[in-house]
Amino acid sequence: MKNKINIRFLLILSMIFIAVLSRFIGIIPNFSPIAAIALFGATYFSNKRDAFIVPILAMFISDLFIGLHPTMWAVYLSFALTVIIGFNLRKKHSVTRIIISSLISSVIFFIITNFAHFLFYFPHTIEGLTQCYIDAIPFFRNTVLGDLVYCSVLFGSYNLAAIKIKELKAQTQI
Repeated sequence: MKNKINIRFLLILSMIFIAVLSRFIGIIPNFSPIAAIALFGATYFSNKRDAFIVPILAMFISDLFIGLHPTMWAVYLSFALTVIIGFNLRKKHSVTRIIISSLISSVIFFIITNFAHFLFYFPHTIEGLTQCYIDAIPFFRNTVLGDLVYCSVLFGSYNLAAIKIKELKAQTQI
């Protein structure tokens, strides 16, 4: 039991560290593993609380260094909703369901964070709202690509590791 707890703790700590680090070396704006970590954690962490804590804590730690801003609440809300979307992958997940969940998460992030951005930085008119979303389109492309790439890496690596572990167990039982 202690080994499982240590492995779980190390996995969670590693995900937070990688997510924080990725925000510091973010070469491409909005190309980040945070949403993928939220979906992955919601799918595989036995404790649902951990699925919320990992992406939010990673964002908060990196925001302390990168800078706090008035739309942080929208970013955190978006990732909390992504975790909830990920809970739907717990019982049945497939490549298609993971892709769809990732795309829905990207769209939710785009809508919520850009609406918050509109509230703080644009004129409160239809033209201001429209301009806000138009200005954000290049970032949306990066968000979608980042979410899909990181979901592929996280879910793919996990499934490959699970296959290898099954093979090793089968070999040792022979």
